[in-house]
Amino acid sequence: MTGQDGRPPHPPGEPAPVPWPQPGPGQSDPGDPGVPPVGPPLRLSPKVLLTEPIKMLPSLFLPLAGVLFVGGFSPGSFFWAALGVAGSVAYAVVRWATFTYQVVGDRLELTRALVSRSVRTIPLERVRGVDVSNPPLHRLLGIAVLKIDTGAGGEDKQEGELDGVTVAEAERLKAVLLRHARAGAARRTANPETVAATAGPYGQEVSAPVRHAPAERVLFVVPRRWLAYGPLSGAYLLTPFALAAGAVGLAFQWGNELRIDGRFVVGAGEWIWDHPVVLLAALVLLVLAMPVAGGVMYAVFNWDFTLRVREGYLVAERGLLTRRSVSLERRRVRGFELVEGIAERWAGVARAWAVVTGLGDSQTRGQLLPVVPKTKALDVVGEAIGPAISRLRPHPPVARRRRLFRAVFPWLLVALCAGTAALAWSPLWWVPAVAALLLAVLGVPLGLDRYRSLGHAYDGTRLSVRSGSLRRSQAVIEERAVVGWKLTQTPFQRQARVLTVTAGVGAGSGGYSAFDVGEAQGVAFAAEVTPAWLAPFLLNEPQE
Repeated sequence: MTGQDGRPPHPPGEPAPVPWPQPGPGQSDPGDPGVPPVGPPLRLSPKVLLTEPIKMLPSLFLPLAGVLFVGGFSPGSFFWAALGVAGSVAYAVVRWATFTYQVVGDRLELTRALVSRSVRTIPLERVRGVDVSNPPLHRLLGIAVLKIDTGAGGEDKQEGELDGVTVAEAERLKAVLLRHARAGAARRTANPETVAATAGPYGQEVSAPVRHAPAERVLFVVPRRWLAYGPLSGAYLLTPFALAAGAVGLAFQWGNELRIDGRFVVGAGEWIWDHPVVLLAALVLLVLAMPVAGGVMYAVFNWDFTLRVREGYLVAERGLLTRRSVSLERRRVRGFELVEGIAERWAGVARAWAVVTGLGDSQTRGQLLPVVPKTKALDVVGEAIGPAISRLRPHPPVARRRRLFRAVFPWLLVALCAGTAALAWSPLWWVPAVAALLLAVLGVPLGLDRYRSLGHAYDGTRLSVRSGSLRRSQAVIEERAVVGWKLTQTPFQRQARVLTVTAGVGAGSGGYSAFDVGEAQGVAFAAEVTPAWLAPFLLNEPQE
């Protein structure tokens, strides 16, 4: 029995479905089973007419300032500067008016019709994740930036971005894209009966998995007091030096573009160099500012970091000025990577990234946890992905000798060359010679620690490799993620009878290596994980 529109009658006692728009010319009939409804093309929020000109200001600032300086701040120069600003506003209006987006069937279409019509099509089945971010100005205006990750390695031609949708529209479109992407994946792997079970009473897709997705669940929220661990990561500590270098570069750029006498800038630099006390005081101030700047930058990027599970996705939200939400499809997660710097290991903290197939910019989008206590990181990652492998197999003693040699010998060679130059030419060469000797001495504990960090293991379902000292990384990968093996030997490794075993993985960095493994040990490791692959290449014992 059907209603006047040819659809099944609405069951009593249930909320009425949202009415579908009637199909226009060239549009699909929303009543067809399995075809999502097609609405009219949508535009970005008109509020982007405020954000786009402001985004253009950094690129327009120097030209406009140059016009004013060249014109002597005359009325004519102000007229041309105002004309440039008006042109940028008009350009933003034209871009807004000629851009539309629309979900049509199993694809998202981004259309721009300025001089010629161009349509970018993104198949929903290729959607790997949807990121929603709110820069400060966007948050003030109540709009957001929605970026679609298709696993194309960040290539612009394979990804889409909607800069300027309302927050409500961003969340609605995010849910639609992820739901249809999940439904398309289910259609590729399920039988016809399962696919039919995922369709609603009117043919629309309501859910991809056969089983009901669990309700949203918060896995972990980073306490704000843990932001004090930020300076330990090291990445943000160089912020004061980066700002100082940027200021020097800007001064030179102003000198060229705005006709400021460059000799003044050069003279100031020479004066500072001739007064080493001032230079030393500046360096001390920059060094003292490093932990403060590191903590501030860490808080800006990781404020209220929240990891949650939502409808088959791991959702990481973070940020103070720019709030960002990244969704990782759990069925594409193949493991995780735990990273510890040398200061982080001393403090007992670590960071974690997910190893995900088809994820562009994995170092940013794949972050599961910022710097948190290592025990807590293992608990959270274990609940979200799987437990880590704690007991790793050690590598042969020759690997220790190789690490000591590589950490000490280069500096001894530098010290020998600098000492020879000091005896032959100038005593000033004793400075780099002594510095190189100190680094050679420090290389001994560094080499020993690098050896202690080496390890690999396999527990029947997952493999793990670990290496590094200044940045120690342990990757835990599911067996099904391995797509190949690479066994390599340098001439020195061949002499030492060790090799490097790399597990090729179609996720994360693409490969994870166990360095300086014994020859028999490395082959046995690969054969243990994928015995059927290596069996034809292994020599059997001769039969008597």
